[in-house]
Amino acid sequence: MSDPLVVIAELPGVQESIEQARQAVDRLYRHRVLRRRSPEVSAESSLRGARASAALSGVDVGLDDLRSGSVTDPVVQGALRASAEIGRLGSTWRSSPRQVLARLHTLAARGLADDATLGRPAAGTPRLDALMSLVTSGSKAPALVLAAIVHAELAVLEPFGTADGVVARAAERLTLVEFGLDPKALVPAELGHLGADYRAALDSYVTGTPSGVAAWVQHCAEAVVVGVRETTAICEAMQRG
Repeated sequence: MSDPLVVIAELPGVQESIEQARQAVDRLYRHRVLRRRSPEVSAESSLRGARASAALSGVDVGLDDLRSGSVTDPVVQGALRASAEIGRLGSTWRSSPRQVLARLHTLAARGLADDATLGRPAAGTPRLDALMSLVTSGSKAPALVLAAIVHAELAVLEPFGTADGVVARAAERLTLVEFGLDPKALVPAELGHLGADYRAALDSYVTGTPSGVAAWVQHCAEAVVVGVRETTAICEAMQRG
């Protein structure tokens, strides 16, 4: 049986974009600041990724406001909680992805949905079941392909009905971390989605055509490259003191 993720990885233009993203991450990981300050960089990246994810969900606030602790908007708070949880969910994501999605939704949708519905997707669908199988399948495709498909499927299916975008973007980043592209959680890919035509890229994916799916994966690869640039700037600022 063919591996559907490998098939996607072999679509025209996809391999090249994935390789560019991988090379960008490799260059970042060689930055001298990361030898001693990787946890600080990861924390700052998480903050910036959460801010971007909330902005994609319609609530855009400044980094200084986030650092001050003065922002109480539930969308922003949910994005912050989901982003902060990524480091604790890695191995569980591979074996029990539904449990992880429930946890992410409980964090992301608090204050936006009734407590009784937190972490509870609507009735299961074959498409959601298929996505969970992809996560646990041990595909040989690059992590970025799986991350892109996880993100798109959750964003399109909206299994929870609230905060699905935040959950989708957190799941994408979790996949990049756990499946090896960004094991130290340094790259805020959410910023790349914020700075590009995110909705148009998702619309391309929804067509289901090979070119549309390829365009979405390429968009996600570029989002990683943009995230690398942001983290490199963080490292440079720390280096300057």
